[in-house]
Parts: sequence; C-alpha cells; structure tokens
Amino acid sequence: QVQLVESGGGLVQTGGSLRLSCTASGRTFSSYTMAWFRQVPGKERECIAAMSWSGASTDYANAVKGRFTISRDNAKTTVYLQMNSLKFDDTAVYYCAASNSGGLLLNMKYSYWGQGTQVTVSS
Repeated sequence: QVQLVESGGGLVQTGGSLRLSCTASGRTFSSYTMAWFRQVPGKERECIAAMSWSGASTDYANAVKGRFTISRDNAKTTVYLQMNSLKFDDTAVYYCAASNSGGLLLNMKYSYWGQGTQVTVSS
C-alpha cells in the first residue's frame, strides 16, 4: 500500500503558476503509475496528467496539455504537477493517485488517493 499527501495548492491569479507536490509513504513508490486528478463541485473527477513508474511515459488531458507538466522523483517518493498559464477553469480540488494496474495512463484504475488540495484561480 501507499499513502499520499498533497501540498502546494492555494490562490493564484489568472496566468500565474503553481506547483503541486504529492509525497508518498511506502517502499514501493517507484513501482506505481502516478497521476493527478481534479474535481469541481457537481462534476466527475477527471484525470489530467499521469506518468508511468519509470517516468518514461506521460499523458495529459487536452484541457491542460502544453500548460501542465507532471514529474516524479522516485528517490524522494514525490510526484509533482507544475501548472503554468493558469485559467479560471483550472479552479478545482486536485488529487494525486497511484496505480499498480495496467492500461492507458489516463484511464487505468487508481486505487490509492491523497486527501486533495484546493487550487483557486482568480480572474
């Protein structure tokens, strides 16, 4: 199992940047596919970025492609989400998640979740 704790959320103006971090406990972090999801009230949680266990493969939702970058440091058991050119519509609770299932990065089953961190983009 792995426990996940996000940090780095907050309030930022349109066009600004934030970096989210997600630190995992457990000795098998490097074997998990890691992802970032976000959710706004009344909508389903959506997977916006994911990275394979090795870091060799990444995938992004169209809404964030070119603006967000996922990365990981297996030595620090941490995954990051660098968010640039933030828009009002990026306002959401952001969650990191871990998977040891197979399949497409954005669509696989993620079994482990953090508690979420709020990101608010002011217009």
